[in-house]
Amino acid sequence: MSSSQYKRVLVPYVPTPEVVIERMLQIANVGQDDVLYDLGCGDGRIVILALTKFKVKKAVGVEIRDDLVKIARTKIEELKLSDKGFIIHDDMFDVDISEATVVTLFLLTSVNSMLKPKLEKELRPGTRVVSHEFEIPGWTPAKVEVCSDGYLKHKIYLYIR
Repeated sequence: MSSSQYKRVLVPYVPTPEVVIERMLQIANVGQDDVLYDLGCGDGRIVILALTKFKVKKAVGVEIRDDLVKIARTKIEELKLSDKGFIIHDDMFDVDISEATVVTLFLLTSVNSMLKPKLEKELRPGTRVVSHEFEIPGWTPAKVEVCSDGYLKHKIYLYIR
């Protein structure tokens, strides 16, 4: 990872458990007409589940870390999802997300706060934003739910722009 990239790695990589991903996508009522963007996609697990279980039209992960981009792209290729699943190797603040109908986040509250102006500028009315564990300051969630992965409880926030 280059020093310029290191400066923009704002959160540690902590994978979201599959049961939490499923619940996030269920709460957001994700389906075949959706275009999902996962900002800080890590190993691509949300992108993959959105494509395989929820049959979204398109799923895009945005990740800055080289190692995680390689892992995510390899998984998508192995599962033959490259026609609808994409991993963008870039800073999430620099990627146009205006085509999204659903955005998923597992960032820190401070990062969500930094991201909020971008979300407000680029997302169309009705776009669903689902955040695992951390709220978006200043936004009122349409729903807050707690789910368990068998060990820990996870808070999920659903926002509708």
